[in-house]
Amino acid sequence: MYQVDVVEAKEKLLELIEAAIRGEEIEITQDNQPVVKLVGIPKQAKPNRQAGSAKGMVWMSDDFDEPLEEFKEYME
Repeated sequence: MYQVDVVEAKEKLLELIEAAIRGEEIEITQDNQPVVKLVGIPKQAKPNRQAGSAKGMVWMSDDFDEPLEEFKEYME
């Protein structure tokens, strides 16, 4: 981790962002006091998905598509 004054950080913002993306941590200081830490956001790992992994966990009743009793008058 290295420190950069706020004035220098303003001038070199793109370089600092690229360094943070590479994994470096940058402290931005003002009046020799740290005020901001610039760090990259780690990439999210994609979940290990597999087709058919929920087989048997979901079921549907045999009459799921039958008209509901409450709507019979609208169906006639």
